[in-house]
Amino acid sequence: METVANVLVGLVAALHAYILVLEMFLWEKKPGRGLHGFDPEMARATAPLAANQGLYNGFLAAGLVWGLIAADPTGFRVQVFFLVCVVVAGVYGALTANRRILFAQALPGALALAAVLLAR
Repeated sequence: METVANVLVGLVAALHAYILVLEMFLWEKKPGRGLHGFDPEMARATAPLAANQGLYNGFLAAGLVWGLIAADPTGFRVQVFFLVCVVVAGVYGALTANRRILFAQALPGALALAAVLLAR
C-alpha cells in the first residue's frame, strides 16, 4: 500500500507542477487560453492572476515532493499536510470558480490522502 500511496502522491505533485507551467508560462498561449476558453485579450488581462495561482500550485508540488523524500515521521506529516491543502484548495476552487476543479484537483488529492493514511 505504501508504494500505491507514493505513486499517487507523485502523480498529484506532477499534476500541480503541470498546473504551475500552464498558469505561469502558457496562460496566454493556446493551452492556457483553451483551458477557460479565453480570447487573447482576456488571457492577457488575467495573466498576472493566473501566474499567482500557478506559483501556489508550485508550492503544493514542492511540498508533496518534500513529503516523498523526507524520512518518517516528517515525510508522512508533510504529505498529509500538503494533501489536505490540495483538497481544501480544490473544494474551494470548485465552489468559487469551476466545478471541474473538484474532479481535477480535490479528488486526486483525496485519493492520495486516503492511500497515505491507509499505508500508515
